[in-house]
Amino acid sequence: MKTDFVLDALEQALYARRREREGALVHHSDRGSQYVSIRYSERLAEAGVEPSVGSTGDSYDNALAETINGLYKAEIIHRRGPWKTREAVELATLEWVSWFNHHRLLEPIGYIPPAEAEANYWRLQAQAVNTTKPAQSAALQEG
Repeated sequence: MKTDFVLDALEQALYARRREREGALVHHSDRGSQYVSIRYSERLAEAGVEPSVGSTGDSYDNALAETINGLYKAEIIHRRGPWKTREAVELATLEWVSWFNHHRLLEPIGYIPPAEAEANYWRLQAQAVNTTKPAQSAALQEG
């Protein structure tokens, strides 16, 4: 696989994440040549992303990524192929990723999409920080 293809996917992911919050962002991948290439590694470093590369030939090392890759291949690549152009694969991939993150309803999180669950999580975290700040300020003023 060419590095350009995965670099495009990385740029889309970085744009979607918009790094509004502090903390480490980790990129999980296998040891495919495109993910350990100099260009890809440099782009991860520029974006402040920590690479997490699995062991060679060990699919259990990164089970979540392997599961998502399996779903992607089963639901898009094998079901809708054969593919005539790279652009057709890219468009289908964009559509699937959007559905997977923004439209797929998950029972364990209340039948809402993963992106909505994440937004709710960060909203609650911000509210928790905002409610503790006034109490901390008052305690400092009293002391």
